[in-house]
Amino acid sequence: MKVLSSLKSAKTRDKNCRVVRRKGRVYVINKVNPRFKARQG
Repeated sequence: MKVLSSLKSAKTRDKNCRVVRRKGRVYVINKVNPRFKARQG
């Protein structure tokens, strides 16, 4: 999982990427291709 300061670039990498908020952190998750996972902060 990558830690990024901005998730805008991570969100547009793949069409299955979703932006999710969990426990005050922002995540990009991708069920189809899990290597696109990222976290902000």
